[in-house]
Amino acid sequence: MTAPQPLQPLEGRTRLIATVALSFATFMNVLDTTIANVSLPAIAGDMGVSPNQGTWVITSFAVANAISVPLTGWLTQRFGQVRLFVASILLFTLASFLCGLSTSLPMLIAFRVLQGFVAGPMIPLSQALLMSSYPKEKVGIALAAWSMTTLVAPVMGPILGGWISDNMSWPWIFYVNVPAGLIAAWVVWGIFKTRETATRKLPIDAVGLVLLIVWVSALQLTLDKGKELDWFNSMEIVALAATAFMGFCFFVVWELKEPHPVVDLTLFKLRNFTVSTIAISLGYGLFFGTVVLMPLWLQQYMGYTSTWAGLATAPVGILAIVLSPIVGKNLHKFDARYIASFAFVVFALASWMRSHFTIQADFWSFFAPQFVQGAAMATFFIPLVSISLSQMKPERIPSASGVSSFVRITFGAMGASVFTTLWENRASLHHARLAENISALQPVAANTLTQLQASGMSEQQSLGLIERLLSQQAFTLAADELFWLSCMIFLVLTATVWFAHPVRGGKMAAGGGDH
Repeated sequence: MTAPQPLQPLEGRTRLIATVALSFATFMNVLDTTIANVSLPAIAGDMGVSPNQGTWVITSFAVANAISVPLTGWLTQRFGQVRLFVASILLFTLASFLCGLSTSLPMLIAFRVLQGFVAGPMIPLSQALLMSSYPKEKVGIALAAWSMTTLVAPVMGPILGGWISDNMSWPWIFYVNVPAGLIAAWVVWGIFKTRETATRKLPIDAVGLVLLIVWVSALQLTLDKGKELDWFNSMEIVALAATAFMGFCFFVVWELKEPHPVVDLTLFKLRNFTVSTIAISLGYGLFFGTVVLMPLWLQQYMGYTSTWAGLATAPVGILAIVLSPIVGKNLHKFDARYIASFAFVVFALASWMRSHFTIQADFWSFFAPQFVQGAAMATFFIPLVSISLSQMKPERIPSASGVSSFVRITFGAMGASVFTTLWENRASLHHARLAENISALQPVAANTLTQLQASGMSEQQSLGLIERLLSQQAFTLAADELFWLSCMIFLVLTATVWFAHPVRGGKMAAGGGDH
């Protein structure tokens, strides 16, 4: 076993370059969770599939990423943090290149699975390496630098993806990772190669890994295919749901008894870790569901191009970028639970503002709630990560970060599937109700048809336009309902964080030990 060496914090320019390189690698990873969102219509059209089938491009990455994240702890002990992190960047870069070369949807999904799987260790390891580069009194600044990448990347993804789709071609949303990945890997290796962590050979929990893959994959397939197969009226969905449930139960029992588990469930004995993981995962699931829903709605029913759909979501990054360093620098002065509660209240406010969207909403109507939500994003990750790691010994941070990221990413993938499914189901219901009032015997409808035909439209064209208006109204009403539901859940999450012990500056306040 390699003898452990105490690591001193980095200083000055070296620490700044290291922070930028680690953050950039994380940015590249998180960017790929959303960069394809506004490109789905282009990808689906190019490959001859529906936009709904195209959502597999998003969820396949998220599920594979979620499955591999918990392996971070075992892989770190086997190969070392630095070697594993650099290898993940290089493999992620290769997988991105292969995604760009894809010529069919199954081929693209396969490479997205590979891309998500090799990217798993990147986020938890970037966090661990970054925290080891800073002195303890500046941990808040380190967390702020790290969280800005996880905040800004989901915002930049739709903007960059939209511009590339409109002005180049969709494969370039993956090709952009190639030079970025190579540069990040080179810089990180140059700075951290002498700061490798201790390694030891541990047996791999093969049974736990197989069970993890089975139940997570079955759960995501249930969510993704449910809307196509009429949910539990389909024996395939029943079988998938049963597999997910039984696989999860066997997984929990096995992991609790396994001496070297693939997922260290004993972390959930720590109250702060459990509370923080629940809060951050549910919050991220709601946030990511919105991130997927907004571009689809704007492009399919509000007439936005990919570029403008991306720009409509961009204002969320303004306050996130401005406030994150301030929050990180002053985190030690406040109880982290107050800051997290503020985040959920602002998330709820932004969702409430969105719940009033109409088909007449203009660009600035979308700007306001997106701008407001930036304040929530700046105060969301930093305090909750601080609470999560407040009881952790340094050697458990990679494993804890991996488990927390696994749950968060899984909920993000679930949020995307649940939001799009509920959106379509509620829209179908609203469409049916609206269509009941459209008939030749209904005066307003008859008058509208007459006016449209008088303007030069044929009867078929007039009916087609009315159908388009009905769909636009139905999907807008459905989106409003989901935003309102999100508002209510965010308000409930405001109270959730208060089950954690008080935390200041990444450490528990006096008297806050677990019992």
